[in-house]
Amino acid sequence: MHFSYNFIIVEDMRKREYLGQLELMVLLAVIRPAKDAYGVLISREIAAKSGREIALASVYAALERLEKKRLVVATLGEPTAERGGRARTFFRPTAAGLREAREAHDTLLRLSSGLWELEGGDTHRPVACVCPDQSTAL
Repeated sequence: MHFSYNFIIVEDMRKREYLGQLELMVLLAVIRPAKDAYGVLISREIAAKSGREIALASVYAALERLEKKRLVVATLGEPTAERGGRARTFFRPTAAGLREAREAHDTLLRLSSGLWELEGGDTHRPVACVCPDQSTAL
């Protein structure tokens, strides 16, 4: 029985799809506003918070992937005159999207905890290495 239990764990791990950096940034930008987010607003939010300009086409491609993963849901707004009668597509996070963002946030905090290089420490910390003659050098 022990073997079959391990097999189930491996199968569950294989099904897990991790978010890429852009997908995570887009998901966080979708979560941030109090109202429904749309492509241009998401792109501006990422630029404002990260200092990185993201092409609008890349934002929409990431939104499409997030929608396929059921992490965001899209709704069509009302057509507006300033958009030439076209409707704007709004995006909201799903419960699964909020959970995924929370898990990614927690994981990044745990992984970065104690990394003094990220907390303003010296980036030239001595690193122990094992030399070919099996002695340890600093």
